This record gives sequence, structure tokens and C-alpha cells, in this order.
Amino acid sequence: MIGIFEIFMWYLLLVLYMGQIKGVFGTYEPITYKTGCTLWGIFPIFSGALTVKAAKHPTRSMMISALILNIFCIIITIISIILTIIELSSFPTVSYRNYGQAKLGREVSRILLIFYPLEFAIALTYSICSCVNLGQRRKNLTTVADEAMSNF
Repeated sequence: MIGIFEIFMWYLLLVLYMGQIKGVFGTYEPITYKTGCTLWGIFPIFSGALTVKAAKHPTRSMMISALILNIFCIIITIISIILTIIELSSFPTVSYRNYGQAKLGREVSRILLIFYPLEFAIALTYSICSCVNLGQRRKNLTTVADEAMSNF
């Protein structure tokens, strides 16, 4: 869900920044927009799908694939947080016509800055649980969801 939300926010930023009028000082294009930072939300979607598949069919290779993709999501999230903080810490002068669009774009970045740590926490939690589960030398691999259900 977080990945889908991030992609929708990127689409909003795309529409917002594409509609700018070239003013005296140019257009406002922050670093997160140029890098497509919120478009990276596609990786948590793939990671979540692979995690669900690994929970339903817990083979060792499927769990390792889900773990690798979750670690990749952690790295992407850290990069996204750093780029968003850099963007929010510097606000260059923009033309008066584009000021409202730039201000709205910065608000979208602030909202995304709230969701990045949540994405990080989910990927980190699953990665830790997967490492613990893979570290146990058992023939019968159980998923994190199965272990949680057996504790109740």
C-alpha cells in the first residue's frame, strides 16, 4: 500500500511540475523529482508481493529472494529519506507564478517523508525475521506468519 501511495504522489508531482510556466527564475524541479524518488515505490510493491508468495510457498530460494528485495527496499528508502531532507532544507527562489506549485510540491515531499520511515520499518522487520528464520537449520521451513500464528 505504501508503494502504491508513493507512485500516486509521484504522479501528482509529475502533473504539478509539468504544468509550471517558465518564469523569470525558471521552473522548480527538486532533486527528488529529477531522480524519480517516489517512483521507486514500485520496489516495495514487488517486495510485498514476493513476501506474500514466500509466506504461502516457503521454499528457501523464495525466502532468500524476498529477503534480498527487502534489503534493497531498505537501501532505497534510506536514499529517499536523504534526498527528501536535502530537498526540504534548501528552497531556491522560484518565480512568483510557480511559487504555489513549488510550495505544494514541498508539502507532498513532507508527507512522503512521513511514509518513508514506515516503509523502512516494514522492510527491516521482515528482513530480520527472515534472517532468523533462515538461520535456523530446519528441514521444514515455516514462515514468519506461521510462527506468529502458532504463538497464539
